[in-house]
Amino acid sequence: MKYRIVFIIFVSIWAIMLARLYHVSIKSNFYYEKLAKDNIERKEYIKPIRGEITDAKGNLLAMNQIGFSISIKPHLKEKQLEYISDILVDTFPDLNRTIMLKVYKKHSSAYNHKYIKVVDFIKYADMMSVYPQLSMYDEVKIEAETKRYYPYGKFTAHIVGYTGRANKKETQKDIVVNEVGKVGKSGLEKYYNKVLEGNLGYLMHKVTATNKEVELLKKVAPKDNKNIELNLDIDLQQMIYKEFEDHNYTGVAIVMRTSGEVLAAVSYPSYDPNLFVSGISHKDWKKLQEDLAHPFTNKIVHGTYPPGSSIKMGMALVFDKVNPSLLNSDEFCNGHMTIGKSKHKFRCWNKYGHGFVSLRKAIRESCDVYFYNKSLKVGINAMARYLRSFGLGIKTGIDLPKEYNGVIPNKEWKMKRYKQPWYMGETVIAAIGQGYDLVTPIQVARYTALLATSYLVTPSIAKKVDGKVIKHSKKKMFFTPQNLNEVRLGMYDVCNSRKGTAYKAMHNLPIVVAGKTGTSQVTSISQSTIHRLKESELEYYHRSHAWFTSYAPYKNPQFVVSIIVEHGGHGGSTSAPIAADIYKWLYIHSYFR
Repeated sequence: MKYRIVFIIFVSIWAIMLARLYHVSIKSNFYYEKLAKDNIERKEYIKPIRGEITDAKGNLLAMNQIGFSISIKPHLKEKQLEYISDILVDTFPDLNRTIMLKVYKKHSSAYNHKYIKVVDFIKYADMMSVYPQLSMYDEVKIEAETKRYYPYGKFTAHIVGYTGRANKKETQKDIVVNEVGKVGKSGLEKYYNKVLEGNLGYLMHKVTATNKEVELLKKVAPKDNKNIELNLDIDLQQMIYKEFEDHNYTGVAIVMRTSGEVLAAVSYPSYDPNLFVSGISHKDWKKLQEDLAHPFTNKIVHGTYPPGSSIKMGMALVFDKVNPSLLNSDEFCNGHMTIGKSKHKFRCWNKYGHGFVSLRKAIRESCDVYFYNKSLKVGINAMARYLRSFGLGIKTGIDLPKEYNGVIPNKEWKMKRYKQPWYMGETVIAAIGQGYDLVTPIQVARYTALLATSYLVTPSIAKKVDGKVIKHSKKKMFFTPQNLNEVRLGMYDVCNSRKGTAYKAMHNLPIVVAGKTGTSQVTSISQSTIHRLKESELEYYHRSHAWFTSYAPYKNPQFVVSIIVEHGGHGGSTSAPIAADIYKWLYIHSYFR
């Protein structure tokens, strides 16, 4: 037993010695070899210039302001550091000495031979008069620097996005971000960050032990100016934004070609992205966060709303997919319907009813009972499957980050979410875009393009990325021609028949528009309520959202205009007039061919 213990101790000691020998002679060799190389070679990165973003006409939406950064030589003694910091603060009184010294001391390690950046950006004009004097100090290094600037500010904030200071995780993931210190935080700046940031260049110098340059060994130029050209028309974007602003509406408006190119996308209200470039103040951030209109939320892809009656054309096409003959029969509307022996009334918006209703009339006059009755014949699972295939409740693939799915529910979804079974009454309200149904405005625009052309397209804001044209994917959908034609005729009637819900706003335009209004409730209405209050009589946050989605020209669809006004009441009276102004603008500016 004693020999065994002695043997184990002997083996353990030798194992420790061998492990230590490996660490010192082999593993540490790589470390010290790298340190030695760093002592004879110095790699100095050349930062690329971030690509610019322009609209379809070449107007700059994201650009770079020219300026300078200031760095201080490492390993300075305390008195030298104080002397240099005094010079910098005397030259630029707005600089914060405490922050400069804190940054310097954090990075001034024994193994760091690189100058330490203590000032990120000084404007070109401010630097030019003092540059000769500062450049005389060996302890100070002045380098050309750029700062992101957004000329159109709030008008493009939710599309273009902004850049900001990179966090630790972002710098670890990307060597360019680590050197530049800035990264796209939202919008196109984030989505196309890898393109816009470019690639680092570098200078490889041979240096002495005191870090003095002896010889330039290699120079590699950065790959930069990787620009992005958008489909966006900034003049149209501003016109729509001001329309929301003038009416004090909150919501979204999207103008898109039927092939997927987004010409304008406004999420109102918005914010100034320039606030974030150098770090937003606590006061400004608190103001954004506390605004009940949520200006920081990109409602184009992050706003989820009940689709209301805008879903009814999709429901008609669901019926066509399940059984085309379902659309051959009319439904009778007396103002409500019940299910089985239940006394619960599922009411139509018209309490007097619509009488006998065909598909075309159901869309023109937005009869709820028509869709109630037919939805029970197909069921929620079929409804969900086909509505998703039409682009509702799923991501569109638009080039904006973190797009939301929304919800088009089925039995499995409810059981997973609420641990409850599905009820027939929920099928009925889902058929008119209420209940659990939630969609984003960009989904509605894409789905409207499908109604107009039979193609499900992928929306795109960018036209060219680093000189390469974006290719638009599209998927052909097949429907019974007669039924699809009836759906389109119903949408035509909405805008051009006196009984259409958007007739007043849309019938007198220079082009023929087809569309659909929608009123999506945000609060339920009690069964005991006999006389419903008008939307204008309700408290603001109890009013319904107002939808209007459309395409034009009717016989040769080229453009989609989809609008939602939050708590706007009726789509025909609130959202449709905005759409009418957009179509007039497009016509005046020769967009229609």
